Amino acid sequence: MDNIEEIYKQHSKTVYKYLLCLTKGNEDLSEEITSETFAVAVEKINKFKGNCKVSVWLCQIAKFIYYKELKKNKKISLNELEQIEENKAIEEDFIEKEEKLEIFKNIQTLDEKTKDVMYLRLMGNLNFIEIAEVLGKTPNWARVTYYRGKEKLKEKLY
Repeated sequence: MDNIEEIYKQHSKTVYKYLLCLTKGNEDLSEEITSETFAVAVEKINKFKGNCKVSVWLCQIAKFIYYKELKKNKKISLNELEQIEENKAIEEDFIEKEEKLEIFKNIQTLDEKTKDVMYLRLMGNLNFIEIAEVLGKTPNWARVTYYRGKEKLKEKLY
């Protein structure tokens, strides 16, 4: 895994924005927990198995620290905590939105033909035969171009 400074540069904004959602806009608390999240991440980095994205792992740490803070200050009951746990869709939607934004930003750096294929596949939900028809190419060309574009995105994102 990359060093912690690189991880911080890549994911601190995502963790902070996620915490702003959790804390209902409390900037001070969000900043404090973001810092604490990365301190915990440094301690636990060897336990990260890589079975999820780093941003998801960091947001899980942040959420745990936030809940611990709420319990410590008696601002949340066990019943409320269970309700929050059941409402995980909010955090998953947030993380998914952040990841999509990052993917589409990086698609913009690809060459025009690859960008066209990526958009038609991801946004238009077209299969390779349909993409080939739209772009006047073969289905195999569309498949290879998509695969290469996906590989370039993986290099940039991970």
